[in-house]
Amino acid sequence: MQGPRPFLVNGEWTPGASTARVTNPFNGQLIAEVCQAGEADAEAAMASSAAAAPVMGRLSSHARYNILQEIAALIYKRRDEFAQTITAEAGKPIADAKREVSRSIQTFTVAAEEAKRIPGEVVPLDWTPNTESFLGILRRFPIGPILGITPFNFPLNLVAHKVAPALAAGNPILIKPAPQTPLTALLLGEVALVAGVPPGGLNVLPCDNVIAERLVVDPRFKLLSFTGSAPVGWMLKAKCGKKKVTLELGGNAGVIIEPDADLDLAAQRCAAGGFGYAGQTCISVQRILVHHSVADAFSTKLLLQVARVKAGDPTDETTVVGPLIDQAATQRVEEWIEEAVAQGARVLLGGKRRGSVLEATVLTNVKPDMKVSCREVFGPVVTVSSYRQLNDAIAELNRSDYGLQAGIFTQDINKVFHAFRHLEVGGVLANEIPTFRADHMPYGGVKDSGLGREGLRAAIEDMTEPRLLVLNLKEPAGG
Repeated sequence: MQGPRPFLVNGEWTPGASTARVTNPFNGQLIAEVCQAGEADAEAAMASSAAAAPVMGRLSSHARYNILQEIAALIYKRRDEFAQTITAEAGKPIADAKREVSRSIQTFTVAAEEAKRIPGEVVPLDWTPNTESFLGILRRFPIGPILGITPFNFPLNLVAHKVAPALAAGNPILIKPAPQTPLTALLLGEVALVAGVPPGGLNVLPCDNVIAERLVVDPRFKLLSFTGSAPVGWMLKAKCGKKKVTLELGGNAGVIIEPDADLDLAAQRCAAGGFGYAGQTCISVQRILVHHSVADAFSTKLLLQVARVKAGDPTDETTVVGPLIDQAATQRVEEWIEEAVAQGARVLLGGKRRGSVLEATVLTNVKPDMKVSCREVFGPVVTVSSYRQLNDAIAELNRSDYGLQAGIFTQDINKVFHAFRHLEVGGVLANEIPTFRADHMPYGGVKDSGLGREGLRAAIEDMTEPRLLVLNLKEPAGG
């Protein structure tokens, strides 16, 4: 192992006075030690971001396009290194890690295109007498320094979803990565420097919560973009004062399966959505509501699919369920399963732990107030319940404090649009699981699931301010 990994401030790799250990969630082995920013480092990083704002704001569209395209190309060139780093520090199965790297390349590529077409508008102002000579032109301008706080579960692509639109809009951004997965973000910092991001255009600052809170409250940041747990997100928002805030928080995503659904497709997709990366995604399938007339048939098909899900070593290309991020997370999910069983739930499959890996688990006979129903499990657990009327299923999904995405499987387009109108979520997926996300689509939730939308164009709108130019256009002399 090399020496402690420095952090990135103002285009320079900076050592810290203290370090933190990064360990492999599967085997507990030490991967690296990462320098942690102190008070002086945080001040230097914030000053760097502020100083970089006018430099970044002056970058032309083609300059921002070229930088983002070069970042995408360099990630592709080092794609195996990125994937192996993600697997080592996040415990993400290597096949999923490779997909994440591919998605991040797409994220930066789309951001490059969006950098060339940030829209403006011509606003007619001649609506009343004596305003015939007036015309408005609306353009969007960079908002200024942005603070991004990112989670462990997508240590590259969720960082990309903050960095890429910020650079596309001409803003500097400081990333505070998750303490479990700083190495991938630092690797992206290396790539950004080579790609030509100006000093201070991207700072990567691993730090403790005290320093992170200081970053959050500093007025030099004009926007906080946070992805993580709901309690932390809303707590940080309360501290932000006048700055803009976007929050991508938790969920306990639900799926409705109507009697006319393709049950084979629904079972296959629910198994994929419930257990990929051990359920550690905020749109992982958690609650499946099946019409009573097909409940037994669907459950049988689902169990056959889940039984094929391989759990174990994340470096194995065939592994689907790897370790949870740490022992505390594993113990919590195990306790929630045991608590649900004690309250009357029944385990149809799984439920056991082998070291750091929890088996893919399917529960039935659950009640709405059980933790596995009403809270975010963030583990390889799916519940299956039956209903009699579509509106009952919609009402059950809407009982949740969360509202990120939901899926419905049916061949009836009227039912699809009925669900679209009445489900209290940020996105409805028809004949698809709520775990689906295309990186350019507007993505986000309602209620405790967050505030605002990600996806490149949507994020760029939040990271820019509209400014209106009013022209009083007089007839030229001799015209």
